[in-house]
Amino acid sequence: MDSKLYSRTLGYTGQGGEDAPSTLAPGRVIDRFELQQKLHLGGMAHLWQVVEVNHQGDSRLPLIMKVPRIKGGEDPATIVGFEVEQMILPMLAGRHVPKFIAKGDFTRQPYIVMERIEGASLRPRLDEAPLALDEVIEIGSRVATALHELHRQHLVHLDVKPSNIMFREDGTAVLVDFGLSRHDHLPDLLDEEFSLPMGTGPYMSPEQVQFVRNDPRSDLFALGVMLYHFTTGERPFGQPETVRGLRRRLYVDPVPPRSLRPDCPPWLQEVILRCLEVKPERRYQSAAQLALDLQDPSQVALTRRAEKLQRSGALKTFKRWFFALGAEPAHDRANIVEQLDRSPIIMAAVDLDHATTELLQQLRETVRRIVLTEPGARLACVSVMRITRIGMDDLVDADGRSRHVKQLVGLKHWARPISKALNLEEGRLTFHVLEASDVAGALIEFAQRNQIDHVVMGARGSSTLRRLLGSVSSQVVAQADCTVTVVRAAGPSNEGRDIARAAVAPPPACTTAPPPTAAV
Repeated sequence: MDSKLYSRTLGYTGQGGEDAPSTLAPGRVIDRFELQQKLHLGGMAHLWQVVEVNHQGDSRLPLIMKVPRIKGGEDPATIVGFEVEQMILPMLAGRHVPKFIAKGDFTRQPYIVMERIEGASLRPRLDEAPLALDEVIEIGSRVATALHELHRQHLVHLDVKPSNIMFREDGTAVLVDFGLSRHDHLPDLLDEEFSLPMGTGPYMSPEQVQFVRNDPRSDLFALGVMLYHFTTGERPFGQPETVRGLRRRLYVDPVPPRSLRPDCPPWLQEVILRCLEVKPERRYQSAAQLALDLQDPSQVALTRRAEKLQRSGALKTFKRWFFALGAEPAHDRANIVEQLDRSPIIMAAVDLDHATTELLQQLRETVRRIVLTEPGARLACVSVMRITRIGMDDLVDADGRSRHVKQLVGLKHWARPISKALNLEEGRLTFHVLEASDVAGALIEFAQRNQIDHVVMGARGSSTLRRLLGSVSSQVVAQADCTVTVVRAAGPSNEGRDIARAAVAPPPACTTAPPPTAAV
């Protein structure tokens, strides 16, 4: 007998419902907050615009109060979910979540007051799908960036969907509604008290169906569902209402996007279908790796996913169904950040124009050793082509060859021994030639925008003059928000020494200070 799955539908927007209780009315003061205007009435909570009474200071952050609907007869998961959000929201920080202000206890009046994000959620865009491909890519990149920042804060959202995604005026994606989320440092009340899958049917990952709630790659599956819908106008797995219907995604693959939308490029189908893989280990291993591909499609490694134009045949589907019977996912006791640490993005900054052969060799060997110790790492090889500020540069060399292409070829040649030695597959090795007048600034901006975990770069010298004037490596060490390893080639004074690790700032993987994200 099928059991109904628990589905949350409340974000910042959604379907209306019956009138709010009479106790909630404009002008009422709850603790220090005055209700001004009812913004939304959903099945599980009311959203009110509020102001803080006797607020001190000139500037007022726009506020919203979320009040659960408790009249008797509600699904207990609704109440528990509100408790979960009350616990989690104060633990989060940064531009990708609403700022937490206050909360009220269930013994008096339960509520959460938070920053109000102006504008609509992504929900209305579903009705306009399919969207322009540029917009699909932009949405995916921004949301993936936001998810990675939340994952770094020990959180899996577990209810990523358009109604739970909003954007600030500068384009920064903001995730809302954490009632189904799991935080490594807090008790998982939903897992402790309920025995049904928790989520929203179309977006739930296969492992959520199998009661696994600690995998950040579940959020990447949900983002893949969104990208599929925005690209094709269709849901990849329909809208199941039972656990039996939900389990179909364990063995029935979606119609390839290109068969529904012929102008969908192969690389985008590759990205979407990789997000929708049944097994988490076959998806992107971090949201940062997904964002990097969406921001630089030329680096996406194409596989058979990109070529598919129809679903798998009946025989293959039957085999997948058979093996899915009673199958349970491997239990991984790692916490969320530990899983991210297995899949860092390592950036090798290579100065092809000025570094000596010895330094390039030492840098390559150092990078090889670091990647060797990180089986899930992705390596981004970066070179900067210096240009003047007035844009009068020669774009070709004396032989008439493109300087940009020449740099790209040189970068690939430098990295070939690493690729050959480590057998880096499926897009784990990418190449990026940046054009900038400020080399250090370009490297720092690339590292921040792509949420790099570890920068490895060479230093051409260590003279007092260079230290006083400021070298590129010293600027990167001082300003980068992640681990930086500086390599120097062995010379007369340090022969036999392997590498010089000049500076590290801050601890590995930047788990204590996530880098700021630049607008895409």
